[in-house]
Amino acid sequence: PFSTVPFAPDPDFVDRPDILTWICDKCAGPGARAALVGLGGVGKSQIAIRYCYDIRDTSPQTSIFWVYASTKARFEEAYRDIADRLKLPGRENPKADILRLVRNWLCEETNGQWTMILDNVDDVETFSSRKGEQDKPSESPPASLAVYLPQSPNGSILITSRNKDAAAGLAGGYKNIKEVQAMDEAQGLQLLRNKLLQDALTDDTIDLLRALDYIPLAITQAAAYINRQARMTIPKYLDEFRRNNNKRENLLNWDTDDIRRDDSTSNSVVTTWQISFERIRKERPSAADLLSLMSFFNPQGIPESILHKHSRNGAELNGEGEADAAFEEDFDTLRTYSLIAATAETDIYEMHALVQFCTQVWLSSFSEAGIWKQRFIGLMAQEFPTGQFENWGRCQQLLPHIESLYDKEPATDESLKDWAQILTNAAWYMSMIGGYKRGQDIAAKALKARERICGQEDQLTLISVTVLASVITSQGKYSEAEKLNRRALEGYEKGLGVQHPDTLTSVDNLAGVLKYQGKYSEAEKLNRRALEGREKELGLGIDHPDTLTSVYCLAYLLHKRRRYREASELYQRASNGYKQKLGSQHPKTIACLNYFTAMQQEAGEERQGLSRTSVDNDKEELREIPTDGASILHGSEAMPEQTSSLKSKNDSFYTHLKTRMRRKDL
Repeated sequence: PFSTVPFAPDPDFVDRPDILTWICDKCAGPGARAALVGLGGVGKSQIAIRYCYDIRDTSPQTSIFWVYASTKARFEEAYRDIADRLKLPGRENPKADILRLVRNWLCEETNGQWTMILDNVDDVETFSSRKGEQDKPSESPPASLAVYLPQSPNGSILITSRNKDAAAGLAGGYKNIKEVQAMDEAQGLQLLRNKLLQDALTDDTIDLLRALDYIPLAITQAAAYINRQARMTIPKYLDEFRRNNNKRENLLNWDTDDIRRDDSTSNSVVTTWQISFERIRKERPSAADLLSLMSFFNPQGIPESILHKHSRNGAELNGEGEADAAFEEDFDTLRTYSLIAATAETDIYEMHALVQFCTQVWLSSFSEAGIWKQRFIGLMAQEFPTGQFENWGRCQQLLPHIESLYDKEPATDESLKDWAQILTNAAWYMSMIGGYKRGQDIAAKALKARERICGQEDQLTLISVTVLASVITSQGKYSEAEKLNRRALEGYEKGLGVQHPDTLTSVDNLAGVLKYQGKYSEAEKLNRRALEGREKELGLGIDHPDTLTSVYCLAYLLHKRRRYREASELYQRASNGYKQKLGSQHPKTIACLNYFTAMQQEAGEERQGLSRTSVDNDKEELREIPTDGASILHGSEAMPEQTSSLKSKNDSFYTHLKTRMRRKDL
């Protein structure tokens, strides 16, 4: 038997038995073919090497041939090496067809069993006819190298590839390919332990493996760097890795020697993956664009709908159907290279964070990273909605994707406007669900940006003022919140007039923060002004949600002033109206009913003088209120086309409520 495997067994190899078992099963039959596919550096070739030595142990009479197949030239070189090892007659003739000689030998069953490893088949065109070559005269040599890969009963072929399409074309279909994923935690830990010169694992080890996404090449690269530096440790490496993008890029670009990887293959994660990126950009530029955009999302939970919308907006195609088909092909291209993966939810995708970072490094190499980040910010400005209850699901879905934007202002005014809008809406959503500290931080940043680019009295600036006032109020900082609300009200009165809906919303907001400070007289005047303005001046009607909010705010004020009978009538009106207009599970409906109940308890009049009908009917509904991560907030329509909540931690009923609620500070 012969062997052309150019690598010795790896003493540091970490067994991946499920994959090796799959290979053995697939390659057991006569003429069998199978393929391992996955990201560069995920360990495909290392698994193939182990498989070769397993064959030598279990079937020593089997010949093993290693064929590096990244290009036609490398394939031909490997076949010539096989011809020399087999000492095939006629191989020294300058006119000899070496490929055919080797193929004929492989087809001859009397030569015994053989296994071929076809390594790095990444280019579909290497083993298929190029366009136009199929019309060549029949006497021309075959254009496809695939004809030199026999399916003889005495042989089997294992293919490794980054490209699922290329692998499936040679393996006989997608059913014969196995995608190699990143290692699991135990495997990654074992590999790092094997590669380090000393068993220097620390509490930071798992954090390092997570940062490296459990990619074997990245783990090997990190271990080599740690081994090379006398004073380098895992905690120090992790600290450098996290310090900034430039340092991380340097670490991931560091090339180490690995005698079990082909000489022409880089041992740097960045360079290894950039080969795939460049190939995609050459084969399908629109797929490279999609990858570029996706690199700025959170790695998990990337919504297809947003990407699809962006693709349609940027497509220069004839009709929606053609745009949809092009988008699907772009996605398929990225999936083919294992750069993205579908989740159990078919419209949600995920990526390795390390792939995203290396994509951005690649984009920076030709000065396009800033362009794609600007596009991402613009897209999020369009998609991240306001914090109204109806939008909470969407806000929750998109919040992880904008968190990377919080700490750094964009360079251009256009992106800065979009950035301020994203932060304003995110802060508003956080104020609604209890994320006050983070909400205040990003609301202040948004306000500062809008003051600079829009001016002090612009309507967008006033929206940010109101959002900041809301999150500050929720933390009991009433004096500061009062100043902001007065500023907003003055701005709306000056810019829109005293009876504009946005002005009246601001009136209610100021009234709310005044009553928290015990300034009931001024607060009541403002609440009545807002209610009268909505009912009479604007003609919204007595059951319009905005009117009901003013009713509710006035009811709460009268409640705090112990004017229970007046408050009862208003609570009743607001709660009935909310149930009819917004539904029984809307936070405003729930909050109104809760405060109505609290007032009755405070007054000691559960069965005297106050209407109990509505509250009794709603007891079962209150037991079913979803509480996971949300605070019951009482509030008003605080912003133009936006809902804000004003909540006092000193409210007597809030003290009662928080025993029932599980709050979450983002």
